[in-house]
Amino acid sequence: MPQIPADPDEQMARGEALLGPDGDDSGQLLRRYRKAKERRSVWESHWQECYDYALPLRDGMFHGATPGERKADRLFDGTAPDCVDQLAASLLAELTPPWAQWFGLTASDQLPAEERDQAAPLLERVGAVLQSHFDRSNFAIEMHQCYLDVVTGGTASLLFEEAAPGEASAFRFTSVPLGQVVLEEGPSGRLDVSFRRSEMSVAALRLRFPRAQLPEDLLCSAAEDPDLKVGVVEAVVPARQGYSYAAILEDDGNDTILARGQFAVSPFLNFRWLKAPGEVYGRSPVMKALPDIKTANKVVELVLKNATIAVTGIWQADDDGVLNPANIKLVPGTIIPKAVGSAGLQPLTAPGRFDTSQLVLDDLRGRIRHALLGDRLSQGASPALTATEVLQRTDDMARLLGATYGRLQSELLTPLVLRAIHILRRRGEIPDLVVDGRTVDLQYRSPLAQNQGRRDARNVLSWLGAMSSLGPAALGCVDAEATSRWLGRAFNVPSELLRPAGSDPVAAMEVDSKALAPLINRLEQPAQPAPSSVGKGHAHGSA
Repeated sequence: MPQIPADPDEQMARGEALLGPDGDDSGQLLRRYRKAKERRSVWESHWQECYDYALPLRDGMFHGATPGERKADRLFDGTAPDCVDQLAASLLAELTPPWAQWFGLTASDQLPAEERDQAAPLLERVGAVLQSHFDRSNFAIEMHQCYLDVVTGGTASLLFEEAAPGEASAFRFTSVPLGQVVLEEGPSGRLDVSFRRSEMSVAALRLRFPRAQLPEDLLCSAAEDPDLKVGVVEAVVPARQGYSYAAILEDDGNDTILARGQFAVSPFLNFRWLKAPGEVYGRSPVMKALPDIKTANKVVELVLKNATIAVTGIWQADDDGVLNPANIKLVPGTIIPKAVGSAGLQPLTAPGRFDTSQLVLDDLRGRIRHALLGDRLSQGASPALTATEVLQRTDDMARLLGATYGRLQSELLTPLVLRAIHILRRRGEIPDLVVDGRTVDLQYRSPLAQNQGRRDARNVLSWLGAMSSLGPAALGCVDAEATSRWLGRAFNVPSELLRPAGSDPVAAMEVDSKALAPLINRLEQPAQPAPSSVGKGHAHGSA
């Protein structure tokens, strides 16, 4: 839940001042929530079916789940859960890799070259501070759970809170289950309107909202039953300046507003895999493959039943009044009595055979892997890949996830970074800068985002190779300094490795040639063989 400070001065300092419970119409907000929940009810059975077959460990979305209970009793084929795990892991590694700089801040191209060079070191330090807070938080853990949700249900919600002062990171993330959130599209077409219903005890309610005035009947009920839990509905709705926040107690007609405030950037980051026209919630690849997933699950179930019949068999016996089938156990060493002259137990031949079941399963599993990108995103059986194979695999990844990446960048990554900048700027850890595209640009540096930059760089390098083959006259039209700076931006080269624009290139080359001469000489020397003592020691040890 978004943390609302209790001190009014602190509220004003953080830009999230509570407005108080006076004069607020909680009933209207709850009616909007309930209408949106009614519209969501059409999706619930579909979501539950997707989670039952593809992500059974998180299937307790719309019914109470007991911790530790078995949740895969209905699952007989594990192809879909394996592919869902693999696709979610690929998204985490390609979009937001842990402990890697997957985004950066750069000066806009609209600024003069000298101003861009001056701002580059500062923006790199700001990006490093942001990335450091992401790495020290629980971002990777909760983000992976969100990727599992968006692959399975088509829609996911990430709650981005500001941590309390003194913690290791200023960020705290929570992957909100799809069963707790009710969403609406805002004027921009994004999922800006967020409702979340959760349950908590009265003690937790007092700790969470210390200034809230709780109903007397609720306090009396809590005194009799300390484990009593009540429902709390949190709403984040777009307003003229940012987003309005309200927390309402949903308790048998006592629609008490617990807190109300304002956010500059919404703490709920809601995103979708893809969206059908006229729909609010997203569609997932599991929904696309659900018919094949259910069919494969049923085929495996029938194969197991047929295998049970093949192992234990079906038997028939004469009803002679001597043989009691209820007392017979088909185990090794069993002696079964029979009447004189009777046939005793006789095996019954099964009328059908399942010889083609494996062919059907192979086809179904292949289509499931294809729909969930498991056959194209897997690492393969080869232990080592050539450089060409790595580039081809990266190109395939960019082509397959290109459209989805565009939606995730718009609905998840950009609001995520903007929310992080807002929090750290308010805490005074970074300068007061605004990512508006005119002065500061947001640049994504994840492996998937860098694929297009590497392709452009390869085209430029191929062009330079063609120019060099034409001779000095052709190379005369190439601006070496501008080309070097462009390649540096394409490869995300740190600013300290590039000289400022306008510096004397002749003097720079003289200094660089003297400083780099020892390094170049060491690189040009052939590799020295390993010391003989290592071989002797190894021989001695093996002897």
